[in-house]
Amino acid sequence: MFKKKPLSDDAPKLEGAGDAPSPGPRLRRKIILIAGLAGLSVVALLGGLMAALGPSAAMAVLTGAPTPEESAAPLPDDANPPPPGAELVVMPFEEMIVNISATAESGRQISRFLKVDLALVYDRTQDSGGLVETRHIFLRDAFQDYLRQLAERDLEGTLGLITVKGELLRRARAIAGSDAPHEMVITGLVIQ
Repeated sequence: MFKKKPLSDDAPKLEGAGDAPSPGPRLRRKIILIAGLAGLSVVALLGGLMAALGPSAAMAVLTGAPTPEESAAPLPDDANPPPPGAELVVMPFEEMIVNISATAESGRQISRFLKVDLALVYDRTQDSGGLVETRHIFLRDAFQDYLRQLAERDLEGTLGLITVKGELLRRARAIAGSDAPHEMVITGLVIQ
């Protein structure tokens, strides 16, 4: 019924009608996409840092605070010297082999073997009733329980070994019920 009149070249054309979209929305989409990718990259970086170091160590790295291992360093064994006239006895333990957790280069959690040879140095004069010798099997069990909880990073460096020796000594004193256990000696340590 009604026919459309063709637009003549003289008629004004509306801008944007039928043309390609203006560059404004495209530019906004690109900026949002780039910002989203950058945000996702930061989140992935922080997640990888948390997985590799653990939450407390990662926070220490990000804030510049000392790591928990540095701030909670145990006192050296020299803080508790044996009393004069002490009769120190060395009680060796059989070789212990336990599984510990480790993080592979790919970030996967894996299991490794820890082989450790220990000896307990104790003061026979403080060992009332020979409890240290009679509780030898309980000491070994407590040591194995603790060693199974370790991760490979817990054994790194001198501080790691001092911490492990301190924890083993604390358990020995708790089981012996006295301060007779004086020092833990690690005579051999191998991680698969």
